[in-house]
Amino acid sequence: MKDRFTLFTILGALGCVFVSMFLEGSNPMVLFKPAPLLLVFGGTTCVALAGYLKSDVGSFKGAFSKAIGGTAQDMQEHIARLVELAEVARREGLLALEKAATEVEDPFFKRGIEMTVDGNDPEEIREILEGEIHSLQQRHKAGAKFFSDMGGFAPTLGILGTVIGLIHVLANLSNPAVLGPAIAEAFTATLWGVLTANLFWLPISNKLKRASEQEAQGRLLVMDGILAIQAGNSPRMVQSKLLSYLAPKDREDVRTQKAA
Repeated sequence: MKDRFTLFTILGALGCVFVSMFLEGSNPMVLFKPAPLLLVFGGTTCVALAGYLKSDVGSFKGAFSKAIGGTAQDMQEHIARLVELAEVARREGLLALEKAATEVEDPFFKRGIEMTVDGNDPEEIREILEGEIHSLQQRHKAGAKFFSDMGGFAPTLGILGTVIGLIHVLANLSNPAVLGPAIAEAFTATLWGVLTANLFWLPISNKLKRASEQEAQGRLLVMDGILAIQAGNSPRMVQSKLLSYLAPKDREDVRTQKAA
């Protein structure tokens, strides 16, 4: 299921900003000036990308999509599937899991089952799967750092835009009629810099960090479940081992569903 909670909360925060401006008697449309928007959004993106390799860029688009609408990990579903596989293995043997592997969509889950069916050593399976988990964490770490960097650069680019605007103001001191609008437009850049850092980039970075932790935890759960099945543990024992990954309330939900 798609997790759009972060998208909705960011839009909610943005709405709060605009409504507060309206209540103060300001028109939110005054923020939408081409120059500060170009400097803050374009400049921040460029300077953040400057610290990475060209080959890294493609992954940042996927990271952004994951942050605002990625698929949430369903550990309860993983546990239910692994318990089913343990029942099949107990009843028909490990080779019977080969058919089950074709029905699994998660590549990590599927690879673990296939290696089990092939009769690989448990330590080799653990080593390979742990390597995949580590690689996943490193990729996610780079994506989260990119948006964290944008959160650090955006206010600075906003201040730069304000300085540029104030230079324009100082060059027109002899024309009082343009001073007010020019000063307001100068500070718009700082507002966008602070706003985007705290409403967009830093929350997205935090979401990616949390999503990475959850996905790594889900993969550890799958790995432990597969190894428990390979070791010949009973379905009840497999479930008991894997329930330790869940919060106490969620454990009760799983037991209730199993009983039903």
